[in-house]
Amino acid sequence: MRRSPRWLGLFYVGRAGHSMMFSAYSGVLPAVSLAWGLSASEAGAIQSAWHLGFLVSLFAAGILADRHGARPTVLRSSQLAAASALLFAALADGFWSAFLLYGLAGLCTGGTYTPALKLIFEEADPVQRGRAMGGYLAAGSVGYSLALGSIALLVAAGWRAGLLCAAGGALIGSVFVHRALAGMDDRKPVGAHPSPLRGMADLRRNPAALGCIGAYTAHCWELLGMWAWLPAFVTAAAAAAAGADPIVAGASGIAVAGLSHLVSAAGSVAGGSLSDRYGRAAIMMAATAASLACSLAFGWLFAAPLWSIAALALLYNLAAIADSSVYSTALAEVVPPQAIGAAYSLRSLTGFAAGVLAPWVFGLALDAGRRWWGDSASAWALAWSVLAAGGLVGMPLIAIYRRHTRLSAECGVRD
Repeated sequence: MRRSPRWLGLFYVGRAGHSMMFSAYSGVLPAVSLAWGLSASEAGAIQSAWHLGFLVSLFAAGILADRHGARPTVLRSSQLAAASALLFAALADGFWSAFLLYGLAGLCTGGTYTPALKLIFEEADPVQRGRAMGGYLAAGSVGYSLALGSIALLVAAGWRAGLLCAAGGALIGSVFVHRALAGMDDRKPVGAHPSPLRGMADLRRNPAALGCIGAYTAHCWELLGMWAWLPAFVTAAAAAAAGADPIVAGASGIAVAGLSHLVSAAGSVAGGSLSDRYGRAAIMMAATAASLACSLAFGWLFAAPLWSIAALALLYNLAAIADSSVYSTALAEVVPPQAIGAAYSLRSLTGFAAGVLAPWVFGLALDAGRRWWGDSASAWALAWSVLAAGGLVGMPLIAIYRRHTRLSAECGVRD
């Protein structure tokens, strides 16, 4: 088993590079909307194209990793992700070209996620798996922050310069992934290999896995909904607090979002490391409770001083992502080795679907709140409370996972 920390460090750099394109479009959205004459629905549809492509590839790549091995799947996906990012950055020039090319970029990039988690599970020291997976997710947060920071620095050069910078990050990421996996042996699938649908169907007899997948789905509802609306909320709140210029308020929103992504990297590492020491379920429950409290409180800070909004935003992102890596590790520990990819595929399908729906439902709640109370703290609090549903649903599902893992451990001891 390969356990040298060097390959993980290179792998993390690759993850950061590939993650830059995910947040790059949101950073240039105001500029491209103006340049391409997009309506709000068209601008949102381009982002949805990425989500759809990413969702499809998350599902398919996990199955490919089971059938052909995680290492070759990650390598090929890394190369395709870099090429598709460059195509989008260089050629997107209107709604349809951006819609198709950004969807292609999402389709290619998803293969660098679930198979990579499977690879880390296989290669990392078992007593440090949580920390290793936490580091991989933390690298993604660093990439999100790098993209937003780069776009802010290149604002004078125009939106395409920002996209090309993010695409360059994906290209560099592909180089580092190749370097990290050079010389690593491909692991051949072991044991009987069920069909993908059969592998997923078999999970119905694994309550610990189902509890983990359900809790992760609820977690994605809250996390991805928060990521989608954090910049807009900070921008609106900054403008309401002191009548700030729209450009200044917008810059504040991007800056706080970028900083929160950077800080959340520490949450991924800390959550994974603590789960190695105190148990997966304990950290899942603690992080879910903390992010639930933030969801319920955040909207009430509308029009509050920017420093207080930024402080809670950092804490919110830290808590919301702290258990992301823990779910990945926990699920792999309760399914057979030959079914890890199928389990990750199902988890990604349900989790990312929830994450796609959450921003839309948030918007519906915000529209309703504004009709009742105007653009006020009450309206925003209602919308943020929608995301709290993730924590409320997730906590009992974590309890199911914890109960059945304990039962399995007790049966193993008796046997």
